[in-house]
Amino acid sequence: MVHPGAALCQRHRLHLRPSGGTHMISVIIPHLNQPEALRRGLAALQRQEGCSLPFEIIVVDNGSHQLPTQICASYDQVSLLSQPVPGPGPARNLGVASARGDILAFIDADCVAGPGWLAAIEGHFHNAPDASVIGGDVRILQQQPGRPTMLEAYESVFAFRMKKYIDEKGFTGGGNLAVRAWVFRKVGGFLGINIAEDTEWGQRASAMGYRVRYEPKMIVQHPARRNFAELVDKWDRHIAHDLREIRQSANWRSRWTLRAFAVLVSPLTEIPRIAASDRLSGLRARTLAMLGVTRIRFYRGIAMLNEAKNAGGSGAAARWNRS
Repeated sequence: MVHPGAALCQRHRLHLRPSGGTHMISVIIPHLNQPEALRRGLAALQRQEGCSLPFEIIVVDNGSHQLPTQICASYDQVSLLSQPVPGPGPARNLGVASARGDILAFIDADCVAGPGWLAAIEGHFHNAPDASVIGGDVRILQQQPGRPTMLEAYESVFAFRMKKYIDEKGFTGGGNLAVRAWVFRKVGGFLGINIAEDTEWGQRASAMGYRVRYEPKMIVQHPARRNFAELVDKWDRHIAHDLREIRQSANWRSRWTLRAFAVLVSPLTEIPRIAASDRLSGLRARTLAMLGVTRIRFYRGIAMLNEAKNAGGSGAAARWNRS
């Protein structure tokens, strides 16, 4: 069956099995110009272990130079949709509109699900019938395990601190998120590219009484940025989002400037965290992590001071598909 105006390859037939109260998991993957990463991620989903539920996989392309039609057709249980509106939020929303599962599981195209990812999602919802939203652990995928690059070492410590986000701020990342479908409908969809859509969605769900829970066995691996420029792009988006929020308050410029100076001096406070991290091994990796945090926070602090000077917009939507 072809979805009018959206579907680009047929949904492969699913062999459904009875499973009590929960009958299917819908895995939703936004994709933009990452064909080989998508192939790797779909292969990992095909190798899932311990999950008794049937599942479908919905890939939503978000304006790639070339649609991943052949890649999706190479795997069972996969359908491909196209969402021209930029941003992972609108892409995920289109996937939800097509989903048949009563559990929605979100993962990004460049993430690799651990072999027990779906089993952890199934088990958590089965064992905790009152659970409505869960997030899991995101670890850095090292190209040479045990010998991280500077960016891999840095992001192993400082990126994707999902338990902290869940416990302290009430949200988890959209790259490792599962929610009951009826809860998603109650909360509403993700917003667009001009906001941190997964943060906003999680906090909106929490405010409505749907507490986000942490599931440590729900593990995905995410590659570190390939180069410093990609990390800069990430922080440019975060700076733009934060600036937009703080500009709603009085004396925002002086507060923003103080925050920028705090970022500039903050690497010294991170020495204990790097020394104690269980995600790094050896002096070499810890030294690389320290170099990484120093470099990126120097960039962030200077960029924030420049924003305080001109208070310009980020142009994120315009740059979304310019790579």
